[in-house]
Amino acid sequence: MFYRPKDGHDLPHNPFSAIVAPRPIGWISTRSADGIDNLAPYSFFNAIAYTPPQVMFASGSLKDSVANARDTGVFCANIVGAEMAEVMNLSSETLPPEVDEFDRSGAVKTACNVIPAARVAGAPAALECRTTKVMPMPEGSGYVVFGEVVGVHLRDDCLRDGRFDVTVARTLSRLGYRDYAEVKEVFELIRPDEK
Repeated sequence: MFYRPKDGHDLPHNPFSAIVAPRPIGWISTRSADGIDNLAPYSFFNAIAYTPPQVMFASGSLKDSVANARDTGVFCANIVGAEMAEVMNLSSETLPPEVDEFDRSGAVKTACNVIPAARVAGAPAALECRTTKVMPMPEGSGYVVFGEVVGVHLRDDCLRDGRFDVTVARTLSRLGYRDYAEVKEVFELIRPDEK
């Protein structure tokens, strides 16, 4: 099968999100200029650089997370463990800006160390970020938010032999449609030039 996205795919469901999978979920926490905490999951999220460490998340519209990251200059990218799947899903509800998704979903909040925002208590990891750029995507398809990681939280039990162990974290990823997966096993490959 071949299709041009502009012409449609003639399938009952759009295959694009299932093709580019698995995708990590950035459970983005922000605080509005008025002091209201916001929490929402984004599956268009990833790390984009090591030095300095940087991440990005994308939204199909100017949602609270994007507006808050732009207006306050900070956001926190929480990593979702599989045991938090239901709470994460509850935080995806579209709500007015004055509603705190931590309270609504039952996610436990705690303060960030460097930035003026909350983070998800008990998350396997959380990346405190300073917003470096908010960029509109072509044709009104949304926004990309870039941030430099200025603080890193790691849950102690996820550290094994000096490494962050994703099998302990049971990191949740988005597949496509309504499908998710958790990391349960890993394998190692060594690059040819590292041998």
